[in-house]
Amino acid sequence: MRLPVFVVDAFTGEAFRGNPAAVCLLENELDDKVRQKIAREMNHSETAFIQKLHPTDSFTQSSRFGLRWFTPAAEVPFCGHATLASSAVLFYKIKNVNPTLTFLTLTGEFKARRAEDGIIMDLPLCPTLPQDVKEVQDLIKSAVGNVVIQDVRYCPDTKYLFVRIDDSYGRAFLENLEVNTRNMTEIENTGKVMGFMLTVKGEGSRKIQGYDFYSRFFGPWLGVAEDPVTGSAHAILSSYWSQQLGKKEMRAFQCSCRGGGMTILMRDDGRVDITGQTAFVLEGNLTI
Repeated sequence: MRLPVFVVDAFTGEAFRGNPAAVCLLENELDDKVRQKIAREMNHSETAFIQKLHPTDSFTQSSRFGLRWFTPAAEVPFCGHATLASSAVLFYKIKNVNPTLTFLTLTGEFKARRAEDGIIMDLPLCPTLPQDVKEVQDLIKSAVGNVVIQDVRYCPDTKYLFVRIDDSYGRAFLENLEVNTRNMTEIENTGKVMGFMLTVKGEGSRKIQGYDFYSRFFGPWLGVAEDPVTGSAHAILSSYWSQQLGKKEMRAFQCSCRGGGMTILMRDDGRVDITGQTAFVLEGNLTI
């Protein structure tokens, strides 16, 4: 069996930046064990599998598809950058004729539509709850040492913990911070936490090339030490920072070593529009 496969850098217009995702097109059902082996072989933070919902569907003509995401270690219920990459494959490589695509996922329907400055993803907004710092202080201390913490929140939908560091630190500090991920899975082994985020307030969009907030994301529980640019994290962070800043339109940047940015529009229906660019770096076939 030969499967078309693409590697797409998401949340960037420049190759070898942003977050790479592998995207496979499935004409027929594929066993989950094989999907996991492919994801392990591709060795990106996520490999996406786009599947036709009916045998008579067409990747070019149809507007609704199944979409699942696998890390090298496990399937995940929510992935933004691989959704962006999947949309780019259908729009730009397969030449899908529809202005909007709908993906059926483990977290409900995701939509993607074309825009002049990239692709706009219509994603569910994930609220957070205040987190008792005492319950996670060992994890935070091991990860970032004596950094001053301004807020700690938890998202039960995704099992992500996020830590806001003090506003005085800024982007450069977050970019250069050495985060210890080696002991995270040992310190937090209850299954409650599957992702660890750091975030800091930005300069605001009034500054040229300024951003409203910055972040980094770590997921060793999912087999991903640090994820370069994380769409699912921004479905959480956007809700928090919108309330903190009193803004519905924001610009965000995830300052990993690859780095990537996006624009965010908070909607009134409990969802968020996240716009990102993409760059293609590989196209071929998998033989299995």
